[in-house]
Amino acid sequence: MPLHIAYGDQAALRARCEVAAVRTTRENESTYEPGAIIPAGQWRPMTDMDVKSLTAPRRPLDSTLVEIVRPPFRDGLPLEDLAQPLGDPDAVYLGQALAKPDMVTTTDNYQDGRLLGLHLDNWDKLKYADKHTGRRRLCLNLGPGTRYIILGTVDAQTVCRTVHPADFVHRYPHTNDFRAYVADGRPIRVFRIRLAPGEGYLAPTEYLLHDGSTEGEDDPSAAAFWLGDWAAGTLPSLV
Repeated sequence: MPLHIAYGDQAALRARCEVAAVRTTRENESTYEPGAIIPAGQWRPMTDMDVKSLTAPRRPLDSTLVEIVRPPFRDGLPLEDLAQPLGDPDAVYLGQALAKPDMVTTTDNYQDGRLLGLHLDNWDKLKYADKHTGRRRLCLNLGPGTRYIILGTVDAQTVCRTVHPADFVHRYPHTNDFRAYVADGRPIRVFRIRLAPGEGYLAPTEYLLHDGSTEGEDDPSAAAFWLGDWAAGTLPSLV
């Protein structure tokens, strides 16, 4: 299933979303892992066709849906407890990450410090047939700066089938599948969604190519993350 974003106000969606293509990194871009995927150039405003492509079906699968939300953060409430009243008693607090200003992508490989670029998460370690059922990630931008979530339009199952046509059913979809897909000349569009401090998202980061970004921003941005099974509409939508 491709990228679908829940929205009720098209103008509000378009005001905070932009579109770009992707490319793989070059040898001289040594801050990234070899073959990493990054946005390819200038971001552009959404067109009517872009909006149509992101519009979810009437009965979307909650586990693959992206929502732009305002998490219920309150001063004095420990971040570890923020997700407790949201409907999943088994939700997991993943911690915080600080992104420096003006980073095209933000996630690095903790083993060597090189940036991953756009990637898949793999907390649930799901095989091909179950990849669309993974838990969604909840993010809260703690500020002080604005940040973005970048999301790819092509899902992990589609990419896995394309890259491994002979044995995809036995595979565990991986970031490397996306890297091979792009390196072979296949296009992927990405959307970046602006998140001010106090704003956040729910997204299937086990299923869609993604990463954070502070590109063009002058201030750093910390973010807190949780993983859980939440029904669509659990949190107030910003769009």
